[in-house]
Amino acid sequence: MVTHMTHWGAFDAVSDGERLTAVRPWPGDPEPTPLIGNVASAQHHPTRIDRPYVRKTWLDHGPGAPGRGGDAYVAVSWDRALDLLSGELRRVYTEFGPEAVYGGSYGWASAGRFHHAQSQLHRFLNCLGGYVRHVNSYSLGTSTVLLPYVVGDLFALLGRFTAKSVIADHTELVVAFGGISPKNAAVNPGGVSRHHNRDWIERARRRGCRFVTVAPLRDDTADIAEAEWIAPRPGTDTALMLALAQVLDADGLTDTAFLNSHTVGYEHFARYLRGTADGVVKDPAWAAAISGVPAERIRTLAHEMAAARTLVTVSWSLQRAQHGEQPTWLGVVLAAMLGQIGLPGGGFGHGYGSSASIGEPTRTLPLPRLPQGANPIDRFIPVARIADMLLAPGTPFRYDGRELRYPDIRLVYWAGGNPFHHHQDLARLRRAFDRPETIVVHDSFWTATARHADIVLPATMTIERDDYGTGDNDAILFPMPALTRPHGQARDDYDILAELSERLGTGKEFTEGRSTGEWLRHLYRQWLSDLGERGRDFPDFDRFWSGSGIDLPVADPPQVVFADFRADPRAHPLPTPSGRIEIFSETIAGYGYPDCPGHPVWLEPDEWLGSAAAHRFPLQLVANQPRTKLHSQLDVGAHSRSVKIRDREPVRLHPSEARARAVADGDIVRLYNDRGSCLAGLVVDDAVAPGIAQLSTGAWYDPDPADPSFCRHGNPNVLTADRPSSTLSQGSTGQLALVQIEAYHGPVPELTVLTPPPIVADHDSV
Repeated sequence: MVTHMTHWGAFDAVSDGERLTAVRPWPGDPEPTPLIGNVASAQHHPTRIDRPYVRKTWLDHGPGAPGRGGDAYVAVSWDRALDLLSGELRRVYTEFGPEAVYGGSYGWASAGRFHHAQSQLHRFLNCLGGYVRHVNSYSLGTSTVLLPYVVGDLFALLGRFTAKSVIADHTELVVAFGGISPKNAAVNPGGVSRHHNRDWIERARRRGCRFVTVAPLRDDTADIAEAEWIAPRPGTDTALMLALAQVLDADGLTDTAFLNSHTVGYEHFARYLRGTADGVVKDPAWAAAISGVPAERIRTLAHEMAAARTLVTVSWSLQRAQHGEQPTWLGVVLAAMLGQIGLPGGGFGHGYGSSASIGEPTRTLPLPRLPQGANPIDRFIPVARIADMLLAPGTPFRYDGRELRYPDIRLVYWAGGNPFHHHQDLARLRRAFDRPETIVVHDSFWTATARHADIVLPATMTIERDDYGTGDNDAILFPMPALTRPHGQARDDYDILAELSERLGTGKEFTEGRSTGEWLRHLYRQWLSDLGERGRDFPDFDRFWSGSGIDLPVADPPQVVFADFRADPRAHPLPTPSGRIEIFSETIAGYGYPDCPGHPVWLEPDEWLGSAAAHRFPLQLVANQPRTKLHSQLDVGAHSRSVKIRDREPVRLHPSEARARAVADGDIVRLYNDRGSCLAGLVVDDAVAPGIAQLSTGAWYDPDPADPSFCRHGNPNVLTADRPSSTLSQGSTGQLALVQIEAYHGPVPELTVLTPPPIVADHDSV
């Protein structure tokens, strides 16, 4: 058995050299995930890309040729593919410069420190002269921009949020806005060695800690928590949180001393709560009318929070919505009003249950990494604005206090990602993908993004290449020797880019004369050298490579976030403009953005169950993350396909909503709104609140040829809106949308995403 690492966990495998013959959970993982079952079953699926391909119309007519998304592909040799691509890169860089190349290439790619696809691509493009990049993520785009104004850099905090073991030992009440999802806590960028999704909750519960989950789905928190379930209308958490704050303020339950010594701006916020400016007191009765949560329960919950050691945690899902800054900011404000920030088991958290790394003991060492070099140009977009950029080059836009302009992109280069999974309003994205002259994709599978590319290059899976890996804040560095030969003619991204670099005259700069094996050895040795005394007990590379992994040191005792700041805010100020927690931000207020003022407020979303649009579309779609795969990765794997209904992604409805529509378990139904429609298989489940339709993302986009807004497979992003969270963050809002559901009575169409696109032979290059 050989151990390997994925984003969803470590596993042991046996291989015959061609395929994995056995896959078992790594014995050191106390809570392994069944997602590892997707790996072996997907490796040689018919949708694996077996060799280079070029879109036929692009090959016949050159850059800018129409027909993306429905064209046939021509199988070509590696030499011809690389000649075509190097020639096109040379043309675009020569005629238009690096500002015409979008190389953001967003996506999780694969586990592994060296073969991280985006890092490889960015290094390659930097050697050519640079590229237009992206900033932020679809997962955390809103919080990444907001929280530096409020408490400090989010990515510095992600590995420092209070350890789950501390919560288990000290917390008396957990109020989880958005829940603590066990399925999301099974994954982590780079990998998870030991899952700890249940043990800390079980320990806390046995000690008497209470859990309150505030979410539209009961199973957004594990059953073992025995949580009280409060289900506000989706998108109204802000109103509920404001009312909790109003009770704390009105009933004298705030920690005034903490507010005075550790925060700024409370008086501005308090005037808003009290209705001084607008005449509306944000009390429980006001919030009950908006959220549907009874006023008395809001009032008693506020008192319970003030009477206990309380952790206020906000999931990442809440900031993936219009005005997503507001509930995230309010989570900090509520914790500050309680005065428990910096105490063991109290205060604020962001992302417990959103990723396996949150709340793990802080890893105290850096990791080996491939240098990407410097990007000579400073042009970027917020990642979720890609369709805006492609559809409206030259258009000005505002972001994070800056006035910017979208570049005119001629070539898009994507490796290790699938924007037709992450992005919203896929019919609009498809129109946007018609605009560039050339789109290049490296992928292992014929995803929707690959099917919209002009040049498609087959990339290896992690099990087909040598690497080493660990996850964000994970405590083991694993060697990851290749387990099988590559599928077909697939190559590592590094080898592809190395050959391209040679053709373009940047080979020496890109490779530095090293093969993959030489890079792995060099980066490991450089890492040990940089660590100095801290790495003196680690093995040399040969012993590491033949071993079972290195245990990396973590914080001892486990961390309590903001403990130093609480103890002495002058000696340990926060990296905010004031050095304190900013309940009111002068900086944000100074930007004058009407959709994100200087303190948290209730801003009515365009699509929620209290809006006029709900008369036509009376169900709130919750497009959350799937439980049988990571995003859309390995959607063709056995575990992912095991829950599909007649090959459609499952959608969950409350029994009362199913009865109202005369639909039943196992039926194929149609979800629709003004943006698009999709098919799904119905699951009737009382874990979903009335008024909610829950359809996870991750089904590979399979558009009807006559109507790209209709997905036959069940991708909810044909329904979600491509609108920013706010002018401040320009973040993704893919979590919520309004829809209607009806029985689907026609013949269920065949899927095309389970087979390759049409392939034609090119006799000149085969």
